[in-house]
Amino acid sequence: MAALWVLVYFATLIWSGAHPKDALTWLLEVLPAMIVFVLLAVTRRRFPFTPLAYFLILVHCLILMVGGHYTYAEVPLLDPLRDYFGWQRNNYDKLGHFAQGFVPAIVAREILIRNAVVASKRWLFFIVVCICLAISALYELIEWWVALASEEAAEAFLGTQGYVWDTQSDMVYALIGAIFALMLLGRTHDRQIGKLTEAG
Repeated sequence: MAALWVLVYFATLIWSGAHPKDALTWLLEVLPAMIVFVLLAVTRRRFPFTPLAYFLILVHCLILMVGGHYTYAEVPLLDPLRDYFGWQRNNYDKLGHFAQGFVPAIVAREILIRNAVVASKRWLFFIVVCICLAISALYELIEWWVALASEEAAEAFLGTQGYVWDTQSDMVYALIGAIFALMLLGRTHDRQIGKLTEAG
């Protein structure tokens, strides 16, 4: 299973890096996926995650790589939906920000549970959502700093597409993603954590 994960990751990464729309934007968008790979490789033996967490992390990396290849505003995947619903913009970036809440929610939840940081399930829910919002806010700050440092790559990296409330809506999508992940996958995640704990 690990070999398949790595194969899919690197196959997509190579495709993504082959003649991207903009090289600097590609690097900025894909860099988080590269950092995550290194972190997972370094911590795999000491703190292996559940299959659910690994799967979701891979999906998030693929979203980043696709967005990096085309730039988020020009990913053709959602063009048919944009045309059908009459959207004024390509909403692939919203999928990315939804994942930015959905995936970290499961990862943060697992780290907190397995390290016995939070005993109450209600507090666990609240703290995980707060962590996801903090990650989303940090990412928006990074986008702002990159925009200030590089005017050429700013528009493609920010992906605002002229939407004045883009930053705020990005964080809302991350919030919705985090809540959905906790509500939909909580029980499945608990079972996998239990199996992982027993095996360890």
